Parts: sequence; C-alpha cells; structure tokens
Amino acid sequence: QVQLVESGGGLVETGGSLRLSCAASGSIFRINAMGWYRQAPGKQRELVATIITSGGGTNYADSVKGRFTISRDNAKNTLYLQMNSLKPEDTAVYYCNAKVVGMAFPYWGKGTLVTVSS
Repeated sequence: QVQLVESGGGLVETGGSLRLSCAASGSIFRINAMGWYRQAPGKQRELVATIITSGGGTNYADSVKGRFTISRDNAKNTLYLQMNSLKPEDTAVYYCNAKVVGMAFPYWGKGTLVTVSS
C-alpha cells in the first residue's frame, strides 16, 4: 500500500506561482514513477508531468512545458510541482499519482485545488 497526500494548492493571480507537494508513505520502495495530473471542471483528468524515480527522467504536457517543473526529494519521500506563470486555464484539482512495481493500477492522492484568477 502507498498513501499519497497533496498540499500547496490555493488561489493565485494570473502570472503567479505555487508549489504543490505530495507526501508519500507506505511501501514507497516499490514506486517506480510518480506524476501530477489535473482535472478541470467538466473535463477529463489529464497528465501534467511525470518523473521516473530511478534516473529522474521527466515528461511534461505541452501546455505546461517551460512553466512547470516536477521534482522529487527522495530523503523526504516527497514529490513537488513548481508552477510558474500560472494562467486561468491551469485552474483544476491537481492529483498526485504513484506507479508501483507489480501493480496494474497506480495509487492516487485525494487532490489539491488550484484556482488562478484572471
């Protein structure tokens, strides 16, 4: 079992910044990749960014490239998403995701709401 708890969401103006955190606990040694996804009202959940735990390779959605940075602090078992130059279209609930060796489905956190005002 892996538990994921997101934090850091809130209300920010256009052009502002936020840093999201995702604290992982449980069988974290089995995690081989982590990511951030988001779901805006009335829309499907979409990938924002992912990171491979071994080697640190990253992947970003085109809509956030150059503005968002995903990182992981292994000592703190925490995943981060630094979000800069925020836009109203970034408004969504942001979810942390962890893929585990041997599991068909990833673990999910409960999400944190980010609202960007225009």
